[in-house]
Amino acid sequence: MEIIRLTGDTLLTEPCVATIGFFDGVHRGHRFLIKQVTDKAFLQGRRSAVITFDRHPRQVVKTDYKPLLLSTFREKMTLLSTTGVDYCIVLPFDERMASLSAHDFMKLILADRLGVKTLITGYDNRFGHNRSEGFDDYVAFGRKMGMEVLQAQPFVMDGIHVSSSVVRALLTAGEIEMANRCLDYEYSMSGKVVDGQHIGHTIGFPTANLQPEDNHKLIPAHGVYAVRAHVGYTGEAHPAMMNIGHRPTFDGQNDTIEVHLLHFSDNIYGEQLSVSFVSKLRDERKFNNGVELSRQLRLDAEEAEKRLTME
Repeated sequence: MEIIRLTGDTLLTEPCVATIGFFDGVHRGHRFLIKQVTDKAFLQGRRSAVITFDRHPRQVVKTDYKPLLLSTFREKMTLLSTTGVDYCIVLPFDERMASLSAHDFMKLILADRLGVKTLITGYDNRFGHNRSEGFDDYVAFGRKMGMEVLQAQPFVMDGIHVSSSVVRALLTAGEIEMANRCLDYEYSMSGKVVDGQHIGHTIGFPTANLQPEDNHKLIPAHGVYAVRAHVGYTGEAHPAMMNIGHRPTFDGQNDTIEVHLLHFSDNIYGEQLSVSFVSKLRDERKFNNGVELSRQLRLDAEEAEKRLTME
């Protein structure tokens, strides 16, 4: 996949079949849509393209908006590169682009500069200023400018129309297994291991305190999780368990993300750590003392190892 960033002089003359969207998470619904694009491009003997943005459009339209992202920009590019699409065209979304009507966006950007001859839209996707127009309007606009506009079929799994908002809701509720099924991969987050209060050492469960590399990345619900941990950028996967929450047993005030790597004793302060969520073990809760918590953590470790082995 070739990544093309739209600049002032970008002009693609080769006709292509394209789709457009933010594609947060590049989940199974996105892949189903992109497969329709690549199949259509193959039949037409043309290149296929995914058109996306360098930031979430709402961050420009609504300046105080803080997105909860399923994927960082780098992660999104990596995921898109596995779909078989020829081009990923990244648009710089700014106030000028946000002000374009759907018609002007299709004419000035898609048709005139990117050579889109067939546009396949997501079944519920809208674009253009205030998203005031819909699919029938896109078809009419496209007809006048020599662009075929088609609507993709939705991807439905177990009665659910898979979308980024659905995946966010599942993660926010701690429904990791179902979220992973919708994504078709294990949800993950990365960051640096920073110094903490070392409470875990005192009860026999030392933890790596994770500081996420992107503060817009969605953090799943409070609780204890079975995860796979990768130390460094190319490190092997280690079985681990993670706690997300405020450590109520010790009257914690701030949320923390703590990872305990099973059968692991190396010092990894300052290292890059990536974790992939496999399963939620339990909700976070307050124990009477550290001894009770330590006893529960031993049970959690056994259950985490069991679930990770089953995968």
